[in-house]
Amino acid sequence: MRLTTRTARSLSRSAELREKAHRLIPAGAHTYSKGDDQFPANAPGFIERGRGSRVWDVDGNEYLDWGMGLRSVILGHAYQAVLDAVRAELDRGSNFVRPSPIEVKLAERLATLIPSAEMVKFAKNGSDVTTAAVRLARAATGRDYVAICADNPFFSIDDWFIGTTPADSGIPEAFKRLSLTFRYNDLATLSRLFDAYPGQIAAVILEPMNFVAPRGGFLQGVRKLCTSNGALMILDEIITGFRFGVGGAQARFGVTPDLSTFGKSLGNGFSISAVVGRRDVMELGGLHHSKPRVFLLSTTNGGETHSIAASIATLTELESKDVPSHLDRIGRALTQGVDSLASELGIHEHVHFIGEPCSPHMMFFDKDGQSSNELRTLFAQEMIEAGVLAGYFAPSFSHSAGDVDETLSAARRALPIVREAIDRGVAGLLRGPAVKPVFRRFN
Repeated sequence: MRLTTRTARSLSRSAELREKAHRLIPAGAHTYSKGDDQFPANAPGFIERGRGSRVWDVDGNEYLDWGMGLRSVILGHAYQAVLDAVRAELDRGSNFVRPSPIEVKLAERLATLIPSAEMVKFAKNGSDVTTAAVRLARAATGRDYVAICADNPFFSIDDWFIGTTPADSGIPEAFKRLSLTFRYNDLATLSRLFDAYPGQIAAVILEPMNFVAPRGGFLQGVRKLCTSNGALMILDEIITGFRFGVGGAQARFGVTPDLSTFGKSLGNGFSISAVVGRRDVMELGGLHHSKPRVFLLSTTNGGETHSIAASIATLTELESKDVPSHLDRIGRALTQGVDSLASELGIHEHVHFIGEPCSPHMMFFDKDGQSSNELRTLFAQEMIEAGVLAGYFAPSFSHSAGDVDETLSAARRALPIVREAIDRGVAGLLRGPAVKPVFRRFN
């Protein structure tokens, strides 16, 4: 186990790059979740490289990393079997004027693994495929409205979703009116939408689980409501896919959607995503039908061969090494350990984990019981001082029992400071601004 207090760390190179980045790149990063407003002031500004569960910033500081590329790096940074597959494919070229055989190979693999996958279409990120699924549903049903689960934090950068958030600047009102919302684990709210918009809802889209488990029969109830009302059920498995099992959360929870989407851990950090689903619906984006053609997905790099090779290698590791079981064990040791420390300090009601161990979420509540970004930021700040990046937790196959021990040692130092902040506030303890919600109307 390795634990180093980092009070003397230099971040000078990060500071230089940050100034340039904000001059050249809106928000200073190409993903809002990686922005400066999502991390404490002492966080590394730029990560230069990673290996396994470790990363190094541009100033040479080493960290134990729990963020793992926004949950995309399920095996570990620079994972050897994936890199070997990518290198071998790169020697053959990466993009051609016609499809490559490797595209068929991965499609066959996904159709075997995922219960609902009769056909498969690749893209590069999650927004591509969730929007494609919505377009397919509208074409298949001839309807315009989409019912979106309001308790799931993100579906797409596209108008049909962003229009439901506070960050809706630039979205036409006409688009916003087509997106309806319901609550997770509350079938009545969805049923009321179908009653209010009879024969008008094309699709219901939700994550099978975010941080709260589906109550008995909820997902099956959504399936039944969709079927009885002629709407398509879309499961967003961008995060749950493969973390919850190699067949996705749909296999784990025993529900079959009409369409589902996968990304993030599909390529262990390489850019690839997929929409999969019923043949009759997916084929609307194909060539073998006489119905109006759906321009489903047509991305220049959708068939990029080295990303597909990374995906095949990742799936092989997930299956052959039972990676989901490892994620569960590591996540369970981590969450139980931190929860135990919080209980010892008498702050468990203020600091605790929710969600599945393979994809846990740490909750922070102030003395009034309100969710607190200030406490969240303070905890992350103090963990960084011990060399642990713990803005959130995404267990990977490279995380070990030793990594958990290191994290718990860091938490033993951080949580008493959090307890102090609960009692008297963060003034004098928090070194910079608290993190902010990604979706907000003003900066």
